[in-house]
Amino acid sequence: MSTMFGATLHTAPGRSESEGHQLLQRAAMLRQVGQGIFAYLPLGWRTIRKIEGVLRAELERVGGQEVSMPVVNPAELWKQSGRYFTVGPELARFRDRRGRDLVLAMTHEELVTFLGRSEIESYRQLPRLVFQLQTKFRDDPRPRAGLIRVREFVMKDAYSFDVDAAGLAARYRAQYQAYFTIFRRCGLPVAAVRSDVGMMGGSLAHEFVYLTPIGEDTLLICDSCGFAANREAATFGKPEPSTAPWAELAEIATPGATTIAALTAALDVPAAETAKAIFLAASREEHDQTVRTEFILAVVRGDMEANETKIGNLVQAAELRPMTEEEIAEIGAVAGYGSPVGVTGATVVVDELVAASTNLVAGANREGVHLRNVNLGRDFVADHVGDITAARAGDACAECGSELRTARGVEVGQIFQLGTRYSTALGAEYLDADGERRPVTMGCYGIGVGRLLACLAEEHRDERGLRLPVTIAPYQVHLTLLDDLASAAGELARRVYDELWAAGVEVLFDDRAERAGVKFADADVIGLPLRLAIGRRSVAEGAAEVRDRVTGVTMRVPFAEVVAELVRRIAALRADIDATVVPVELPVEVRAN
Repeated sequence: MSTMFGATLHTAPGRSESEGHQLLQRAAMLRQVGQGIFAYLPLGWRTIRKIEGVLRAELERVGGQEVSMPVVNPAELWKQSGRYFTVGPELARFRDRRGRDLVLAMTHEELVTFLGRSEIESYRQLPRLVFQLQTKFRDDPRPRAGLIRVREFVMKDAYSFDVDAAGLAARYRAQYQAYFTIFRRCGLPVAAVRSDVGMMGGSLAHEFVYLTPIGEDTLLICDSCGFAANREAATFGKPEPSTAPWAELAEIATPGATTIAALTAALDVPAAETAKAIFLAASREEHDQTVRTEFILAVVRGDMEANETKIGNLVQAAELRPMTEEEIAEIGAVAGYGSPVGVTGATVVVDELVAASTNLVAGANREGVHLRNVNLGRDFVADHVGDITAARAGDACAECGSELRTARGVEVGQIFQLGTRYSTALGAEYLDADGERRPVTMGCYGIGVGRLLACLAEEHRDERGLRLPVTIAPYQVHLTLLDDLASAAGELARRVYDELWAAGVEVLFDDRAERAGVKFADADVIGLPLRLAIGRRSVAEGAAEVRDRVTGVTMRVPFAEVVAELVRRIAALRADIDATVVPVELPVEVRAN
């Protein structure tokens, strides 16, 4: 450690809501160089390489072949898929010196489809699975929590190519199980939850989530049947709607009733008998690169909350923002008294529960006035009807009817059934057994490497520092010399160091001229699985001190047995992790696909 590039820190620079991130900085694992941009120091990079080793091994185990795709992509591929025009400023666009449009890839579906188009010609070349470990850039407006949400990051991407949906389903099931093996080998407990396909597209997606209070994702979980989903995609059992015969539309004065709470108090009606209007706007970039704004008026029942992700999916808009008061007025509506009754120039999106309910109270689009007995089909029409409400704690599980609860989590991996969304757009086809050309059926499977490290640091720590699992720790043993190098203890420590490396044990040697307390504190912060201390007492007794970082158990081991004892302990630590790798019971939606 006397020549190590990077020093441990007594306190972490800056602020972060993640204690694990603070420890990564204190342990000389990484340094921040810009907003959402980090550099890995030697200890951190060794850990990253260990994580990548686990990823490579498990992807190869299920038939993956490693490739490397460029970070800079021709924009033409993204234009062919349409995402060049639908993805917002998170996608970094630029031009080269010849004026050609390029992008910094935030994901590689377009590029891998281009490769599939060039390399796959016949059904005899399918299925195929390729993967890479590659740098990405997403110009995220809100980096947070260290490595949890960054702008530049390394992803493990895997992509499958199949002849049909049945082949994709088999690949998807294999990846689902492989992900649990990967995370368990790394030492991270995760839950698999249904998720929204988002900008990726496709028919089915699952997130692998580490449950933690610092997570930015809200999950809905049923403890009775095991249902779990990201709030963006979660369904729930909705109450039975009122289906009384349509009553006559009537105006009623409601001065100051600009919220559902104020409206229900003024009219003495339950929120379930009201309709709530949400005014949103989507920016759509046309193929000539002009931007068109689409106004969206969404309607949910007053006792429900709107889910913007579900709304965006219905109208096929990647990003939504609140409409301004001027824009609301432009479509003939009034904020606080809004409804779809009488509006023009807006796409009307109605929740299925509103569509099934009758005689709701809704805004009259006039200041201080509401309407009684508003009904879809008579008083207004909908461009889209679907589930656009957000599930909440206490709602009924859609699977079994039990009560849902919420939890916070960090998404560390996600898998998608893309289908033919990209192959059709970019012309990736194969000849089937009858000589017909068909689009390749694709899947996508990603894990954020840095985010995985951040979650591991959050999971494996105590008040003294990190406690990294043996599978991903930068070294396995922290050799602490409690004397100077020129002493008998120093000579003994150097010999043990060499013998350990010869035996295949990875050792970090603290040979610095520091006090024992400083060295022990740094060993705890770095958090290697085992600490081996050698000093004057060791020389006198003929034994070294071995300490387990997690249990804190310390024992004296004769020098003649030190190497064998450490090899045995490392093997035992690995065996403990291997014992957690068990077959996964697939949920219904994965088994059925």
